[in-house]
Amino acid sequence: MPTLRDYGAATARVARRAVKRPRLGHDERVVFVIGCPRSGTTFVGRALGSQPGFVDLGEVTPWKAALPALAMRPVGESAQELRRILERVRLLGLAYGLRGVEQTPETSHVLEAALAAYPEGLAVHSLRDGRDVVCSLLDRGWLSADRSGADDAAQAYGPHARFWVEPERRDEFPRVSDARRCAWAWRRYVEAARSASPTRALELRYERLAADPGGAANELAVFLHSEPAALHAAFDAFRDTSIGRWQRDLVPEQLADVETEAGALLAELGYI
Repeated sequence: MPTLRDYGAATARVARRAVKRPRLGHDERVVFVIGCPRSGTTFVGRALGSQPGFVDLGEVTPWKAALPALAMRPVGESAQELRRILERVRLLGLAYGLRGVEQTPETSHVLEAALAAYPEGLAVHSLRDGRDVVCSLLDRGWLSADRSGADDAAQAYGPHARFWVEPERRDEFPRVSDARRCAWAWRRYVEAARSASPTRALELRYERLAADPGGAANELAVFLHSEPAALHAAFDAFRDTSIGRWQRDLVPEQLADVETEAGALLAELGYI
């Protein structure tokens, strides 16, 4: 669960961003950027937060620290606690009147509660080809068998089962290959992120940001009821040379493990 240190780091970061664009009042239209880690959530969160009247809250550390426990609680109870955490950070970070953009990927797994906490809120799902995500996660090593240490929310790295692993498969998770664990993560995050009502969540493909940034900016602006100019400027800066990297980086055994774990979802989404 979150600590005072978590709150201190989060509010200081938010205040540095919010102080440049003060606004009175209280904006309930929070935006949650969700999706598997290494799927573009950071870029999308920063782009949305660059719009006039918005602020990028980043990954709010106390929010992130609370998610594993809150994912196991009833939606109403989790919603109440999530709102309490985020409202405290927004108030102390001088961002109360701005439209906050929260970009913790794990929010995918408590999305129903997050949207219940903010009935005027919306979600943007940053979706990327799971095979490329696996390559990036392997580079980071967060799920690797030989990885130690922990992230900024004190959540340990390594091969152990996270809160989002299916209960009946928890014993299996540490025993599979690193590549399969990464594909497992991608599948579970994407399944969770796609569970929201389509009227409150918009799917934004990573590959589209590279191929059609203008079209993506226009669609998002309509969804968020915001002006498209700032999004155009932010999305036009998107550069990526890693799309399709799985074709050169994954060896046949790794690709087979990825498709065993997540092939059905990759196919459903049109990636294979």
